[in-house]
Amino acid sequence: MTVEEWPYRLIAGIGFISIAWLAWLTGKRTRLNWTTIGGSAALAWGLGILSFWFPGSRWLWSMINDLVVAVLTASQKGTVFLLGPLALGPGQTLPGGTVSIGFILAAQALPAVVFFAALMSGLYYVGAMQAIVRVFARLFYRTMGLSGAESLSGAANIFVGIEAGLIVRPYLAAMTQSELLLVLTCMMATVASTVMGIYVSALQQTVPQIAGHLISASIISIPCAVLISKLTWPEDGQPMTLGGVPSDPTDRDTSTTSDDHASPPPSNFIVALIDGAGQGMKMAVGIAALLIVFLGLEALVDLALGQLPAMNGTPLSVIRILAWLTWPFAVLLGLRPEEWQIGADLLGSRFIETEVAAYFKLAAVQATSPAPLSPRSLTAMTYALCGFVHVASMGIFVGGISALVPHRAKDISLLGLRALWTAFLTTLLTGCIAGVLSSS
Repeated sequence: MTVEEWPYRLIAGIGFISIAWLAWLTGKRTRLNWTTIGGSAALAWGLGILSFWFPGSRWLWSMINDLVVAVLTASQKGTVFLLGPLALGPGQTLPGGTVSIGFILAAQALPAVVFFAALMSGLYYVGAMQAIVRVFARLFYRTMGLSGAESLSGAANIFVGIEAGLIVRPYLAAMTQSELLLVLTCMMATVASTVMGIYVSALQQTVPQIAGHLISASIISIPCAVLISKLTWPEDGQPMTLGGVPSDPTDRDTSTTSDDHASPPPSNFIVALIDGAGQGMKMAVGIAALLIVFLGLEALVDLALGQLPAMNGTPLSVIRILAWLTWPFAVLLGLRPEEWQIGADLLGSRFIETEVAAYFKLAAVQATSPAPLSPRSLTAMTYALCGFVHVASMGIFVGGISALVPHRAKDISLLGLRALWTAFLTTLLTGCIAGVLSSS
């Protein structure tokens, strides 16, 4: 750690406190549960210290990164068989000498979603993921004073997205407003392992240990989500699962349509892989559709804004307006003054263009020479962008959870915009921790 970086690390630390205060200021401002507030803050920083400073952490994240990259490379075999040179990344060649034609998101990144979804479904079938989730659920329950259902949902969100709602499905109907907000915040403030391959594809050349960082960010984001959501909406009811973590989580492969049309769990490992691949295909198509629609809508709005008078010689655009709004948060992340514009552009664009486009923009910006972001700032931005914090995800998660408990649809929909805000603040807290603790 260089001496000249300490002022920016200090700013990131102040940013953590300021963002937490903002969550309280924009919330209900009722009596806080200091056990939960203190426990979540301590756990977030404790996990951050373990991730960045613990002697064995570099080896652990390196091992996880190598494992994810190896799995991602293995997943290419089927894609290359189907798509040939379209599936090759820049610089790769086929055995016959055919070279890559460049990076194509649909052909090189989205197929990884299908493979990872199938792999996760298989791991759930054999019980491996449930065992890992239960370890984290007990950690969260004991350190942060959450209800058992909140702990279980938070732990599941380290690895999955909307599927985490299925794990606590029996308890959603009786959840308090505070519990529902935490469930939605955790979903939007983390990334599912099924889409991790896309982010690794985008950044593995720019951030050497990107897969390890993404997993670390998802873990740290859970206590950060607890801190933000409980500052925004303190618990004022009586959660049904205060007594402990539920022992038998519901099956993740149950259909979200209705109890009367619930699909049975997979009968064997192969069926689990097939079901997972089918879910992954739907997810990949969904991601592609969201990018097509929202990038197209952004272009239409930019055309309309372009008819207004230019400011400082530059036409108005959606991303420019959002960048103005997120500029203070780029400062609070501890970025250097010359990096504020880049940080604000990325944070702002994510709301519309999704984190997929934001990560690819980050990779493109950092690939220029000289690289505009310092290693510490690059890590902070990587952590701050790690989450489904965009308008499309809000609709997906609110709709998905509402489908599980239709009679709570009104409560869940009213919490949607608040959850988008708390998830945004959560990812910023995670970025602040990285801005303070990451090495140069």
